[in-house]
Amino acid sequence: MWAPILLCVSVLFCNLLETYGAIQSPKDVQQIEVQSVKIDCKVASRFAHTVMTSTALNKANVSQEVFFEVDLPKTAFITNFSMEIEGKTYVGEVKEKEKAKKQYEKAVSTGQTAGLVKVSGRKMEKFSVSVNIAANGKVTFTLTYEELLQRQFGQYEIMIRVKPKQLVQHFEIVADIYEPQGIMFLDTSATFFTNELLPLVEKTVTDKKAHLSFSPTLEQQRKCPDCDGTQIDGDFFIKYDVNRAKDHGDIQIVNGYFVHFFAPANLPRLPKNVVFVIDVSGSMSGKKIQQTREALLTVLDDLYEEDDFGLITFDSSFKTWRPSVSKATPENVNAAKDFVKTIGALGGTNINDPVLRAVNILREAENNKATPEKRASMIILLTDGDPNIGVTNLGKIQENVRSAIGGNMSLFCLGFGYDVNYNFLDVMAKQNDGLARRIYEASDAALQLQGFYDEVSSPLLSDVNFRYPDNTVNSLTGSYFKQLFNGSEIVVAGRLNDIEMNDFPVEVSAQGLEDDIVLKGQASAQKWDTIFPDQDYIFGDFTERLWAYLTIQQLLDKKDKGTAEEKASATAEALELSLKYNFVTPLTSMVVTKPETEEKPEEAFIADKLTEDQRRVVDTPLPADQRRHLQPFLGAASVPSQPRYHYPTPAVNWVDGDPHFIIECPEKNDALCFNINNEPGTIFNLVRDPLTGIVVNGQTIGDKKVDPGSKRNTYFGRFGIIHEKFGIRLFVSTQEIIVSEHGKQAKLLWSDNTSTKGVNMDLKITKDRSLTVTLRNSVKFVIILHKVWKKHPYHQDYLGFYTLDSHLLSRRVHGLLGQFYNGVQFEVSELFPGENVDKPDAIMSVKGHSLKVTRGWQKDFRKDVKNGETVPCWFIHNNGIGLIDGDLTDYIVSGLFRVKNI
Repeated sequence: MWAPILLCVSVLFCNLLETYGAIQSPKDVQQIEVQSVKIDCKVASRFAHTVMTSTALNKANVSQEVFFEVDLPKTAFITNFSMEIEGKTYVGEVKEKEKAKKQYEKAVSTGQTAGLVKVSGRKMEKFSVSVNIAANGKVTFTLTYEELLQRQFGQYEIMIRVKPKQLVQHFEIVADIYEPQGIMFLDTSATFFTNELLPLVEKTVTDKKAHLSFSPTLEQQRKCPDCDGTQIDGDFFIKYDVNRAKDHGDIQIVNGYFVHFFAPANLPRLPKNVVFVIDVSGSMSGKKIQQTREALLTVLDDLYEEDDFGLITFDSSFKTWRPSVSKATPENVNAAKDFVKTIGALGGTNINDPVLRAVNILREAENNKATPEKRASMIILLTDGDPNIGVTNLGKIQENVRSAIGGNMSLFCLGFGYDVNYNFLDVMAKQNDGLARRIYEASDAALQLQGFYDEVSSPLLSDVNFRYPDNTVNSLTGSYFKQLFNGSEIVVAGRLNDIEMNDFPVEVSAQGLEDDIVLKGQASAQKWDTIFPDQDYIFGDFTERLWAYLTIQQLLDKKDKGTAEEKASATAEALELSLKYNFVTPLTSMVVTKPETEEKPEEAFIADKLTEDQRRVVDTPLPADQRRHLQPFLGAASVPSQPRYHYPTPAVNWVDGDPHFIIECPEKNDALCFNINNEPGTIFNLVRDPLTGIVVNGQTIGDKKVDPGSKRNTYFGRFGIIHEKFGIRLFVSTQEIIVSEHGKQAKLLWSDNTSTKGVNMDLKITKDRSLTVTLRNSVKFVIILHKVWKKHPYHQDYLGFYTLDSHLLSRRVHGLLGQFYNGVQFEVSELFPGENVDKPDAIMSVKGHSLKVTRGWQKDFRKDVKNGETVPCWFIHNNGIGLIDGDLTDYIVSGLFRVKNI
């Protein structure tokens, strides 16, 4: 899938205001005018080259900041970016990632507001940059990226996402498609099309060429005749396929490079042996296991009767539905459905043993001749967590699985949610001729599972080999493929030894349903200027760039799964090609230097390419009717629709007040909160990390006096911090701070204003305000002192506890606060009036529970100890039950320095 594009060129306030529909800018920023938006897509033999250009004019008499945001496909590489301001052009430069990072860090150290501009969603990642424009000044942004279109379900799809958020004087989408094989069909659609907009698409399709344009006028963009809102808001689709023949495929030679496309038509489907290995551990409870059951029931219905299948469920151990594969007869499918309906979620996660059992089941089927020989064998693994039972070393599991499979079958890995170690699954799949896919925690998770299965459910060929004469080609991309699936396509590219060579023989061999297939043919160069006369050379040497793109992609795969020597070689080669062809890949970054102004010095921004394991989901905002209802009482950062992130900042989770727990969720730009109610003197475990040896416990205190019939408030009055590996114990109360390290003890007072640096821990006291605790190469804590008038009849001094750099703790961290350091996924829906007119209620789906929650506020006292900063959050009632693991009593310990396994 290619080219989701989001364009938001607006003023600094765009991020907040676009949440509530069309931009309604304050008067002082209404005069930013987006003069033009043009998206120009050129596709030559499936290789897409997209140029996005937008011009904005600041009509105000003061300087203003303008944002340019684009969503581009995850598989695309940015190749160029520039800003033209007052006749001067600023061009981005692709550098090795480490060198770019040093430039970024240098900018930060000099006080500049530099940042890494990167964020991603399901199918896309965001490029974002802003620039300050002088009064009556103009800026033109231009972004270029390239990608090889992937064929799925028998077609290529171009998806262009456009959200200008205001009327644009000149708005245009142009696409030119050039396919020497001939275009079989081409369709266009858009989510925002109306009966009036649909006829504005101009489409011309000839045998080998297609041209499309969509350019509505200002009046045609309007939602209504007398309003300024735009109806150009959504996704524009182009879907097409090319003509195919049952032969060796299509080969194109241009300037010494060739590309070979192979997707023969009308092949019979291969039967398959498939074993589904399904995680049913405790973390899959609730909605996850419900959606998994739903998807499996549909998948079982989609099995062909000539297929053989098996089911294995696993938690701490594993359970096979039947000891061997079964033919997918109606009777067996119904029996499997009955089994699926009974699966629940409980226990730990043992991945190694069930996958090896699946391998044995498939091998036994082959060895015993229980199934016909010419079949495709595959394992589909679904899991949502790291292994914590049995073999837990990830490298060892990969080694065991690779050795057991031995190249005889494919392994496909589905990672459910964001807690899963996706890189582990991705590498294991690649090592075994499969692929990995993330399944996002959302209402459509079952459809995602079914969609993936549909992609791999119909193998046509197995053991596909491409052969070219050794003396004619070099630098070949991958030429062996375990399987070819219906509706997909195999692409091989390479360089010719002789740039003047115009033809060479080619052979494709594979195993089909009835016989081994050997297809032979002759590759012949075609004159593009003859095929497409009157066209400027489409976009340069596209076959060379396609070869480089494909080679980099495969080298990136190799660096994840080879030996240490192979990884180093693949990394060096991929980096060299990335720099040579100016591609922003996971090994490179694009440095964008912004012009110096009177208000700001020169800034360096960096555009990065994320790996899948680095991505964090960007959720869809609440529906418009809910946003309108929330608008009067939600803070500025409460429900953004298009978040803008710079260099990734870990969440800051804290507990303060009565005691109020606040869980920041940066990916949603929102927060969760809950209170705990218990007797004063209770000690709770807040953080417990068994790998780093860090423990934090907190003891509550109560008010001095409670009026009859009134609720007794409790706060944290003492903390105990332990670092087992460093031999550190730190006691913090409202009166004193006592630090002990390997038996040596020192006492500090809140009335001090001092810093102390130790071998393994630094302490900084800001007099009568805060204590900052920095553990060497690890987490940082800030404890806030709240001082109350000594003669206050009810209240007394208390403490607040804040965690910084929590991402440096391990994935096994737990505790009342610690369990949220690795993030929490939730969805809010069904907004309705609450008991308080200013605090609406809603339904939250979290950890498999459906909870009634209330919109409210809590305080962050780090900057202002007296008044605090208001933080909007969703309040979970009843001591956080449903949000926290277990219940409150599970976190009670008997002493400030007692360690409890959670």
